[in-house]
Amino acid sequence: MFQFAHIELLYGLIALPLLGILFILALQNKKRALKAFGDYTLVKGLSPDASAERPWIKFIIAETALMLIIIAMAGPQFGTKLRETKREGIELVIALDVSNSMLAEDIAPNRLENAKRAISKLVDRLHNDKIALIVFAGDAFVQLPMTTDYAATKMFLNTITPNLVSNQGTAIGAAIELGMKSFTPGDEKNKAMIIITDGENHEGNALELASEAQKAGIVIHTIGMGLSKGAPIPQYNNMGQKDYRTDAQGSVVISKLDEDMLKKIAASGGGKYIRANNTKSGLNALFDELNNLDKVEMESKVYAEYEEQYQYFVGFALLFLFFDFFIMAKKNKRLSTTNLFKKNLLQVNN
Repeated sequence: MFQFAHIELLYGLIALPLLGILFILALQNKKRALKAFGDYTLVKGLSPDASAERPWIKFIIAETALMLIIIAMAGPQFGTKLRETKREGIELVIALDVSNSMLAEDIAPNRLENAKRAISKLVDRLHNDKIALIVFAGDAFVQLPMTTDYAATKMFLNTITPNLVSNQGTAIGAAIELGMKSFTPGDEKNKAMIIITDGENHEGNALELASEAQKAGIVIHTIGMGLSKGAPIPQYNNMGQKDYRTDAQGSVVISKLDEDMLKKIAASGGGKYIRANNTKSGLNALFDELNNLDKVEMESKVYAEYEEQYQYFVGFALLFLFFDFFIMAKKNKRLSTTNLFKKNLLQVNN
């Protein structure tokens, strides 16, 4: 595994193109000054030792050396050893509804984005815990298997949109069934599932599956996304103009939260139901409940030791500076009078 000890110092690389611009401007100013002094061809002829290529070569070498020095200062490191560490934590599955009704804007900016932001904040509070993401609408899919990689969790979370599941609906039962399969096999009492949905157009045998999950040691909490008055579901045409979904009669569809069903699912799963609104997401309220779960010992492999690799970059930087020191900005008089081809031709004639 590769990392930088002081990655913020890599911002110094921004100076490289800026120095390149200044170098080009300096060459242009020098050329203009020569032209102002007199005829450019004549003035240039007065300096036969001047080289147009060597300043560029020296600049490129110096830029490369500077780049290597900046990288060395940032502290490049390679992880060289793996070790197994023991961690105490819980396993958490978050099942997120991505049906079109989650685009309703009764919770700003909409139900889905509000839920994603809340999950991201919850991930920031996890420590030594494992998490998995499931998305569902008419079907359920694993978006991210059980992991302790919180950075990957946030990355996959950002990719979640209603387009992930083409079959519309709210298959909470399918999400629970898939969630039960996502936990590490075992009988530990450290497993929890959070279902985030508006519950509208509920499908499947969610109550029976929630009760089955509780018997298997999995606590199921539900979070209702939406307000009791409901809201229309926005949609956009090819021109990006906003409109709202309508039914077969042409009336605007109002998406409403099905609280009763979500309360029953939470009760069957031995968990709590919380309704989200514009001031709270519900996940923070459940965090204390998650902390009350029994922590169990889990094994995970991490990179334990890193070796500094800056010396290689410093070495190459010094090598480039060494070459730069011996390259003159002007032509070498001794080499300019040497004609290898003429010498070889004389040897052939003799």
